[in-house]
Amino acid sequence: MTATERNSPPAGRPTDVDAAFLDNATYRSLGEQTLSPAEERFEKGRRTVGLFLAPAVTLVFALLPLDLARDQHLLAAVLLGVIVLWITEPVPIPIGGLIGIGAIVVLGVVPANDALAPFGSTTVFTFIGAFILAQAMLKHGLARRFAMFVLSMRWVGASTYRVVIAFGAITALLSAFVSNTATVAMLLPTAIGILSVIAKLLQSKGLVESDFDPLRLRIGVALMLMLAYGASVGGLLTPVGTPPNLIGRGLIEEATGERISFLDWMLMAAPICLLMFVALAFVLLVLNKPEIRRIEGVSEYVRAERAELGRFSVAERNTLIAFGVTVFCWVFPGIIALTAGTESSLYETVSGRLNEGIVAVLGASLLFVLPTDWGKREFTLAWSDAARIDWGTVLLFGTGIIFGSLLADTGLALTIGEGSADLLGLTNTFAITVFAVLLAIVISETTSNTASAAVVVPIVIPVAVAAGIDPFVPALAATFAASFGFMLPVSTPQNAIVYGSGIVPITKMIRSGASFDVLGALLIVIVLPGMISLVLGG
Repeated sequence: MTATERNSPPAGRPTDVDAAFLDNATYRSLGEQTLSPAEERFEKGRRTVGLFLAPAVTLVFALLPLDLARDQHLLAAVLLGVIVLWITEPVPIPIGGLIGIGAIVVLGVVPANDALAPFGSTTVFTFIGAFILAQAMLKHGLARRFAMFVLSMRWVGASTYRVVIAFGAITALLSAFVSNTATVAMLLPTAIGILSVIAKLLQSKGLVESDFDPLRLRIGVALMLMLAYGASVGGLLTPVGTPPNLIGRGLIEEATGERISFLDWMLMAAPICLLMFVALAFVLLVLNKPEIRRIEGVSEYVRAERAELGRFSVAERNTLIAFGVTVFCWVFPGIIALTAGTESSLYETVSGRLNEGIVAVLGASLLFVLPTDWGKREFTLAWSDAARIDWGTVLLFGTGIIFGSLLADTGLALTIGEGSADLLGLTNTFAITVFAVLLAIVISETTSNTASAAVVVPIVIPVAVAAGIDPFVPALAATFAASFGFMLPVSTPQNAIVYGSGIVPITKMIRSGASFDVLGALLIVIVLPGMISLVLGG
């Protein structure tokens, strides 16, 4: 059975290009992609090199006579090998992570139960619930309806550049109060629907070959990365925007005794977020220049498509109800934070019980109890629909969480930080701030942002104190930088989600992410100290 046959949509829904987007996957073999001869040679070479380079890097590093504890040494060796597997893709990326976890246990770094315990993170359940919701939106056409609504706006729909920027702005604003992961999960189906429309327009106008691969559009890469990176940028705007903010703020207040209010945080972060967003739009649209600048004829196409979609079906209404309930529960703790404060008992109760992972799976569960035909006991989704979600991405990020936990538990992250500080001889605020930013970004590339903040901020504070420096600036810079990590799918949950769409090749994520890492680091180092001085007078 072909991919198109597996994903044949309901009557009235377009087929070929939509099926390609519906049949998304974390990893596609060379035989499943449409590549030019040059691209195919590069991909074969990259994956062949990785097959031999990964074990070689692991073995060589493990045999080096380094002054490290045995568990730290072996963990570092395995992690380096896994990073090579993730970058070169000789095996599917989720399998690369699983190989690494297996190697850690076999080599005796930690027992199996300890290694696998972080896989129960609520973030994993956020993925599962969000992916099931997205599957319902795609199956029943709700994502396509949203896409048509966005494209019908005169100021957005006519320009591919404005489509990318608009999605980024919406993502950034939402993620200031809603989980970054939840925000990307909410907007992903709409983005995929719009990409399917653009792909069909390109095909109908003869701007691409008839057998082109719609998952390899540059506009698709730009839009998906804008969703992922825009969420990280917007998450910096408020203390509740992302977990690293709360972790860093708490550690800073404990170490310095200086409280950062909700408003003070926003005043310091707003200029940085704005400049980061401008830099992000520039980087993504330059490195992934859309195939067409204007979507000519889109208004006529959209009118016809909206007419064909007709009125909301029962399944669409049910999906919208489940989606709305989930979004409200994701947003509600942020509303409480704005009105009652993050230190109030009400906020602690609400945020603790409306955990984003629990909300996601409960919201997804509604799809299996809201009927489309009660007489026949037919519901909005069947388990066969849920079974088609991208379990590869769930495995991928789960292994990333495991590595992040092990870096902290074994003390390897602390060893890296203290060793780097001693080696570089850090003695002033600027040098320690640069070190804090770089260390946070490097660690966040291979672990979760939360783990990066939890590891780096406690390293930076004693380094600053030992140098006789006020730790406030470098510690806050490390907190901001911990939300970076744009190069790999495992760096952030939102990276993993958009990578799971199958639209963003790993090489393009690395290239775009590395460029934005550099620009973001510069903005934090240059702008943040000035904003701290302006807002707090210190």
